[in-house]
Amino acid sequence: MGETAALLAEVFFETVTYWWVIIPTIILGLIVGGIPGFSAANTIIILMPLTLAMDVQTGIVFMVSLYCAARMGAGIPAILVNIPGTAGAAATPLDGYPMAKAGKGQQALSISFVASCLGGLLTTIIALATMPILARVGFYMHSVEMIVVMLFGISLIASIAAQDLLKGLIAGFFGLMIGAIGTDVVYATPRGTMGFLELYDGVPLIPALVGLFAVSEAFMIIEKKVIVSEDAEPKDPNWHDTIEGVKIAISRWWHIVWTSIIGLVIGVIPGAGASIASFVAYQQSRSYSKTPEKYGTGHPEGLIAPESANNGVTSGTLVPLLVLGIPGGATAAIMLVVMQFHGVGFGPSLFETNPKVGYGMFMAMAVSYVLMIFTILPLSRYMSHVTTVPTIYLAPMIISFTLVGAFVPREYMFDMYLALVFGVIGYVARKTGYHVAAILIGVILGPLLETYFLRSLKKSGGDITVLFSSNLGNVLWVGLVLSIVVPLWLDRRRKMREAPAE
Repeated sequence: MGETAALLAEVFFETVTYWWVIIPTIILGLIVGGIPGFSAANTIIILMPLTLAMDVQTGIVFMVSLYCAARMGAGIPAILVNIPGTAGAAATPLDGYPMAKAGKGQQALSISFVASCLGGLLTTIIALATMPILARVGFYMHSVEMIVVMLFGISLIASIAAQDLLKGLIAGFFGLMIGAIGTDVVYATPRGTMGFLELYDGVPLIPALVGLFAVSEAFMIIEKKVIVSEDAEPKDPNWHDTIEGVKIAISRWWHIVWTSIIGLVIGVIPGAGASIASFVAYQQSRSYSKTPEKYGTGHPEGLIAPESANNGVTSGTLVPLLVLGIPGGATAAIMLVVMQFHGVGFGPSLFETNPKVGYGMFMAMAVSYVLMIFTILPLSRYMSHVTTVPTIYLAPMIISFTLVGAFVPREYMFDMYLALVFGVIGYVARKTGYHVAAILIGVILGPLLETYFLRSLKKSGGDITVLFSSNLGNVLWVGLVLSIVVPLWLDRRRKMREAPAE
């Protein structure tokens, strides 16, 4: 135990000496994360010749810092202009953007940054201490268990539908139908592709994301002078709002803790990802909140939940990579390639043969989150003024950047046109009272749910009862039912208590 503590201290102080790599990489990651279509994964690919030329430790620090910063950067445009930089930030605008429209953009950014940094730092420490246990989560989460996890996220559609049941459910099912476009996972038969080869792999996520949120939002804000509502007074940059946002986030420290742990556990499951974690965390946060009616109106807890969860995923994806040699996501897979080039072998023996590399990745993540707090918080004073830029300039910039972002992942002109189509769909949905978030949930989680569902049926020979054949799955089913029923019961109980007072 004493030797391990001494080694961890040594690795920590070594990592701190790489501040000259971490700070510029944080700035790069924030920029990359804020551009829809760009991510830490494709940025590391672009800069791979640079990472291959670095020594092992410098390469680790660079990749991990970029990964963390890009995850946080995706939330900045999500809050300010309703444009999630990645699918992992798709739940952030639900409460972040209403805060920005109310003139609280600076406060919302501060809440987001603190929740992201504390959530990421906490889960990094937990992952470091419990790696052998967390590594086994991936072995227990099979198709049946993943179906229930998906349903946790999809049940958020029902929460959104609570405001207008019919429109919410229509939007959700419409998203699920769009998610079904492409070749089916069993017989590879094209469904709803309308003859476009570009849709055979399914609807690409980034064009759908930027179209539904960014392009449609650009169409909406053209009708106004600025994003901020007319009754919200513009403020000069000041430290008060930044500090106020920090206080709000810290006062909800327990919320950061448990939602970030959701992200950590889901991040350990290979292929699950930040989008699932953020939707599940938001759904759970809203379900067990004493004020669920405030969600979607600019509620701090609705902003904290997805941001702490999607940053909790970052440390989770490293656990199966380091302990099992199985990458938990796209970025972790690229890290695997780079590290193998340097002769680093991942797996159970890593912490015996090369412990500094194993512990170094988590230490780089922890130091990055600490430095990010001091690097990015002062910038929130000025970032928030994006909302005061006249829309005559802002709308064309949003459309231009997002169309480029739609093009980047696959480099198809078709994806740019598809983003415009989704922009029109999103605009019509907003004007007629349908929630674009419900559509996006269906588009993201629908295909994943279908894949796991058909995989379960194939293994069981078509026996539907396989969904209840797992002990862990049954526990999750009970949790899902409780997360839906308990809030309804609490809401009814609260109304009964208020009735005599009226």
